[in-house]
Amino acid sequence: MKKVLLIGIGAGNPDYVTMQAVKALNEVDVFFFLDKGEAKRDLVDLRTEICERFITNRSYRVVEVESPARDVSRPSYKSGVHAWHRDKADIFGRLIEEELRDGEVGAFLIWGDPSLYDSTIRIIHQILADGRITFDYEVIPGITSIQALAAQHRIALNTIGEPVHITTGRRLNEGLPRHIDTAVIMLDNGSGLRALAGEDVDIYWGAYLGTPDEVLVAGKLRERVDEIERVREEERSRKGWIMDTYLLRRNPDKRKDS
Repeated sequence: MKKVLLIGIGAGNPDYVTMQAVKALNEVDVFFFLDKGEAKRDLVDLRTEICERFITNRSYRVVEVESPARDVSRPSYKSGVHAWHRDKADIFGRLIEEELRDGEVGAFLIWGDPSLYDSTIRIIHQILADGRITFDYEVIPGITSIQALAAQHRIALNTIGEPVHITTGRRLNEGLPRHIDTAVIMLDNGSGLRALAGEDVDIYWGAYLGTPDEVLVAGKLRERVDEIERVREEERSRKGWIMDTYLLRRNPDKRKDS
């Protein structure tokens, strides 16, 4: 039977690759790389570097295909994402069916961890539910941008006995939930930064975490928001894309309970 590995490769630094991931890399016959265009070519280059650095068996091959783009003109965000996932499922299913022989192992190298704000596990479930092809699969965890952010800022994610809320910039526009004082924000197009700028909130922000381009900013959100927005735009213009994560923490005495 064919087998597919979803290998978390960490948040951008090859040193984040775990020993479990290295072992899995050396089991792979075919790697499937998604090309997201010239601006994001360094995402493919990192995957290539990881393979060359950690794989001792050089008989593997790489199949690279163009990644489908999400249709941002859809009337709702979720409908656009569902359509995007269907497009990916068609491509992934074809790759597994046509490029992977029976008994071989294929792999997708997942930025960060496959379980956190990544669609690949859901796409694999969708392919198997379709029933056209059969294969086994395994998930290898990776170091997330959240872990890298906390390490680089030298902070603990949670305060004593309190939860951590993980959400997106889009949801942050609704404000922090009651009784939540620590939130990690991912996939922010920039709008979420302003949502709590009027409150007494600390921010720990990082972009391109773990890479040579890493940028860190920390302090009171109201005092740092202009700087972070400026850096985001400068870095996006320079590289053509940006991948950032941040933690917001407020004093529970300043919480707006209702």
